[in-house]
Amino acid sequence: MTTATFDLDRPARALYDAQGRSFDAVTRAWTYVRSAEHVAHGERLDVVGAATWLQRDSGHPLRVPVGVVGPREATTAQLAAALRVGERLADCGFFVVCGGRGGVMQAVCEGVKRVGGTSIGLLPDTEPAYANHYVDIVLATGMGEGRNALIACASFCLVAIGNSYGTLSEVALARQYGKLVLGLEGAPQVEGVVHVGSTHEAVERVAAAALGVDA
Repeated sequence: MTTATFDLDRPARALYDAQGRSFDAVTRAWTYVRSAEHVAHGERLDVVGAATWLQRDSGHPLRVPVGVVGPREATTAQLAAALRVGERLADCGFFVVCGGRGGVMQAVCEGVKRVGGTSIGLLPDTEPAYANHYVDIVLATGMGEGRNALIACASFCLVAIGNSYGTLSEVALARQYGKLVLGLEGAPQVEGVVHVGSTHEAVERVAAAALGVDA
């Protein structure tokens, strides 16, 4: 869990980290500035607050969605985690992409919907009607399980909640594509997956990745 803090000059759309670097929201890169240029303006943010500013007020949000994957046959704990992850990601202003069906996919879309966010469902089917009723944008790929590769490739990073053969394939593909994968509630034990203990930590790590800082 990161303890990084940031100083925000909101009128100037200028974000600084504790090292005195300035954030370029267009390139999502940090550059050192002269100490005289870095003046704390009284608004101190944690990593989630800084990512929320990036998504909602910087003028240059990350437009790539965060993927959330998990089984259709999910436990109560997995459904609750998916719901909360959806709420937290959407609160920050991140778009969410998932498989668009039931279980974890439906729960995350419900969480997104609760706070007015946007979810995208990539269905394996040719019929949009198979999407859960919380999905905002339905893409009926007709690709069957091949749509797992689309989710893994299209996501900025992946949050895996629970496990199934489909979830395992999405996680493995995301790692093959070099994506950050966060695991919750029994997510696949695949090399490179960062297993976290809470939905808050998962969203903190997504926020840190969006800002290009260490979690």
